[in-house]
Amino acid sequence: MSSTSHLSKNLPPLAERIRPQGLSEFIGQKNLIHENSLLNKAVVSKQPFSLIFWGPPGTGKTTLARILSREFGAEYFELSAISSGVKQVREILEKGKTSFESGKRSILFIDEIHRFTKSQQDALLHGVEEGSITLIGATTENPSFEVISPLLSRCRVLRLHPLNDLDLECVIKRALENDILLSQKNLQIDDQTKFFLIESCGGDARKMLNTLELAVSLHSEERATIKKEDIKEALQQKNIIYDKAGDYHYDVISAFIKSVRGSDPDAAVYWLAVMLEGGEKPEFIARRLIILAAEDIGNAEPYALQLATAAFDAVHRIGMPESRIILSQITTYLAGVPKSNAAYKAIDSALENIRENGAGPVPLHLRNAPTNLMKSEGYGKDYKYAHSFDNHFVEQNYFPEFFNAAPQFYNPQNEGREKFLKERLGKLWKDRY
Repeated sequence: MSSTSHLSKNLPPLAERIRPQGLSEFIGQKNLIHENSLLNKAVVSKQPFSLIFWGPPGTGKTTLARILSREFGAEYFELSAISSGVKQVREILEKGKTSFESGKRSILFIDEIHRFTKSQQDALLHGVEEGSITLIGATTENPSFEVISPLLSRCRVLRLHPLNDLDLECVIKRALENDILLSQKNLQIDDQTKFFLIESCGGDARKMLNTLELAVSLHSEERATIKKEDIKEALQQKNIIYDKAGDYHYDVISAFIKSVRGSDPDAAVYWLAVMLEGGEKPEFIARRLIILAAEDIGNAEPYALQLATAAFDAVHRIGMPESRIILSQITTYLAGVPKSNAAYKAIDSALENIRENGAGPVPLHLRNAPTNLMKSEGYGKDYKYAHSFDNHFVEQNYFPEFFNAAPQFYNPQNEGREKFLKERLGKLWKDRY
């Protein structure tokens, strides 16, 4: 057994072994740690503040929290929201208060703070408010949705982004040169393999390092060449950073809908593939397309709603993997047809009018008159039956009488089939269309 293999059994994972110990060693997130940044100024002035790091996995949230505690010279506590409860939080708050009274600062780092219940988050409020504890939370979810408002208002939210290719290449270089194990091996990795590894991790440095470490472990010899096949075997499949319950879920569905709305079938199919590969329920996607058919296509292509509804039914009946074909068909169709949001804007405009002005009484001539009493009160009097007139149309007022002029809520566009509607309505209601 080689010395390195024996040593490896007694060491933490690669990502932990090369974790930066200071801001000068930290790679990425230049927007947060540059010389004039809020964080750097706080470190220089030794004035910590409560904050929440928001970003995807492997972007340095935990590392930054630990670095800041050292830079501030603070007592450091770390909890995982998954395994900790109110009791543990209160115990740390008491320790923090004791330290604070003796002139020493304390930092409490809570990983996945979005998983804390309201009562757990409430327990943090007093300590954060009085300054006896400095809170650093880490979350992959949008904190405005997952963190209670009183706590959120006492913290600065700092956004972390996936590491770019250059940053990740620097991380690989550090691992190969500085790690106690990898530096002892004469490892070779060509640029093609290196960038395949980088592209496969989705900006997640921890994922990348875990994959690299596993790929290296496939070679028992001290001198080895890491090939693309090694990365594939270690990786099994490319990292799809899609969490059906997470923030990225909403980002992807947003990109998907906007691509269809923007009449780009290629981009739409790409985001569709991301969702399907990430395990998204096909019914969820189909439901969103039904809404889009009405909201963004409307009367420019009225059949779109009918076909989107049929697609949902087909997806529900068929299931995966065949549903991918149905979803691709309806996605490319909806992306390709003319667009109009006139119907969507019409109902919202009408609702706004009613909310501001209230709903007016129904004019007497439009009211139903099933009894003689109602007829005697004028219900239905002077109503003009459209089918009794040429072209099945007669001009009359259909609005409450308090309108000085008939408002226009529906503004048909010159797209697809809606162009015909606009031309017809223009002939019928010349003052409006």
